[in-house]
Amino acid sequence: MPNKTALPPESPEALLSVLKKRFERHMSRHQGLDWAPIQARLEQQPEKLSALYEMEQSGGEPDVVGQDSSTGEYLFYDCAPESPAGRRSLCYDRAALESRKEHAPANNALDMAAAMGIELLNEDQYRTLQTLGRFDTKTSSWIQTPAAIRKLGGALFCDCRYDAVFVYHNGASSYYAARGFRGVLRV
Repeated sequence: MPNKTALPPESPEALLSVLKKRFERHMSRHQGLDWAPIQARLEQQPEKLSALYEMEQSGGEPDVVGQDSSTGEYLFYDCAPESPAGRRSLCYDRAALESRKEHAPANNALDMAAAMGIELLNEDQYRTLQTLGRFDTKTSSWIQTPAAIRKLGGALFCDCRYDAVFVYHNGASSYYAARGFRGVLRV
């Protein structure tokens, strides 16, 4: 399980270079934004760089997808074509993990996201991501689940099939090799 850790000493510059190249390669994801103020903000917040490092290391390919108009924060989403490979085969949360009698997964999505310093995408964020390309056409991703659904034992996940976004439910303790989670980081 990834833990919130400091980046190796050589990594900040290397990570910033990867993020900048991705930013420049996918300008349609963040029209009207410039990289320089984003990098300046990242350089002032090493904990955010560490979270992006964890996103990158687990296969998320984080990229800027916009800016929150009320807070000014830049939003980084996992933009890997499929659910990040290093974050799959997870049940939804700790309660679901603890409820499994046998064949428990190694971890759960909510704890892993918290350890990384990110949050799972909610349904609106997931739908926004899908306007920027086609993601999860072969995999699926857990999303934030309303408390009322979770209280009844369920959890939500999404994918994109037939050029449409689908929101499904499953028991929160279920896990599959092709289901992971996508995160959001506010900077």
